Amino acid sequence: MNLLRHCCFVLVLLSSPLFAALPAEVEGQPMPSLAPMLERTTAAVVNVSSKTRVQVRNPFFDDPFFQRFFNQPNVPQERVQQSLGSGVIVDAARGLVLTNNHVIERADEVTVTLHDGHTVNAEVVGRDPDTDVAVIRIPAQNLTALTLADSDALRVGDFVVAIGNPFGLGQTVTSGIVSALGRSGLRGLGYQNFIQTDASINPGNSGGALVNLRGELVGINSAIYSPSGGNVGIGFAIPSNLARNVMNQLIAYGEVKRGSLGVQVQDLDARLARALGLEEGRGAVVTQVVPDSPADQAGLQAGDVIVKLDGKLIATADELSNAEGLLPIGKPLTLDFNRAGEVQSTRLTLIASSAQQLPGEKLDARLAGARFGELSQREKQAGITGIKVLSVSDGSVAAGNGLVAGDIIFGVNRYEVGSLAELSKMFGEKPRQILFSLYRGRRAYYLPIE
Repeated sequence: MNLLRHCCFVLVLLSSPLFAALPAEVEGQPMPSLAPMLERTTAAVVNVSSKTRVQVRNPFFDDPFFQRFFNQPNVPQERVQQSLGSGVIVDAARGLVLTNNHVIERADEVTVTLHDGHTVNAEVVGRDPDTDVAVIRIPAQNLTALTLADSDALRVGDFVVAIGNPFGLGQTVTSGIVSALGRSGLRGLGYQNFIQTDASINPGNSGGALVNLRGELVGINSAIYSPSGGNVGIGFAIPSNLARNVMNQLIAYGEVKRGSLGVQVQDLDARLARALGLEEGRGAVVTQVVPDSPADQAGLQAGDVIVKLDGKLIATADELSNAEGLLPIGKPLTLDFNRAGEVQSTRLTLIASSAQQLPGEKLDARLAGARFGELSQREKQAGITGIKVLSVSDGSVAAGNGLVAGDIIFGVNRYEVGSLAELSKMFGEKPRQILFSLYRGRRAYYLPIE
């Protein structure tokens, strides 16, 4: 009872004129507030809605009897799936908006609702599933854009503010700090270099803005870690520098061109270290080097252990792949590796991974017209292994033998193949017969090549 009286007394006090509002100043000093910064920035954060039409069938109407009885043609019905997220205007003059790939992936229609409630149709400029970044364009009329900050200047402990559209409620602002930098290892995502923050990020915040106290964009909110599906204080944002690089490539090429060292690697564990005569440690062991690749030209050999790339420590094969995919093409890099217990350094320059393709005619005349390449990072993380058929020319020998662009070859003559180097080695032995084991769509096939 005493507790109840005390609570009532506090409520009465807080409702009195004396406590009706916080003072604007305390001892001549203005009260700190994020409101002035938010007044300049929130108009640049928009709500993004996407609609995807999915063909569905009623199983009853697949039966000819039901079709005749109900006079229903055998036509697939349509269901519309809707997704809600956020976006950030980064170029007011061109109407460019950054968002997440997963917000608009496979969308047939994308609309954007501006801060003033006005809704406009959006055009998809480009998407990059491996970094979960997408660029869309809206009519450039009286827009407000955010300035992209240098996310490399962020430090753990810096204050940040997340702006977005959680649960479709409308624009919402939360605050926190930078909890960690350079986070990776999140399941289901490609190349990762996340900012971790405890600013509340929930479903619907995806694609929204993470800003510093100057109102500059430091990240694009992308994911949360949550056992329950709600916020638990662990959110992840794509750094603005990475988003800027991806955006520029999507605008220029419609896709992202990534670099490759030209090596196949695996983790260095205790057993492998003993077998190689090395002390136990961490790193990525080179298992194969692609001929004429940057790694080959720099002198790397199978058995070398890569321990650092461009100043970043490499502890696992996944870390090397992640670092490789995030570095720009054409940039000279320093690579440190351990060879027979001695750490050495070499210089190399990443080339576009698309340049590391094998024309079929270089392997075998029976494959002329096909081009083979490595799988994407996203496919590798999904557990897929093999070599992708990138293209097959119409009327070519390869086309006549049944190869189709998109096929994933995981075996040759019943031996597993997982890289271009392995494929080259197998055909270096000039096989008399060729039997491909491959995935086409969701099914596995044998394909004899004659």
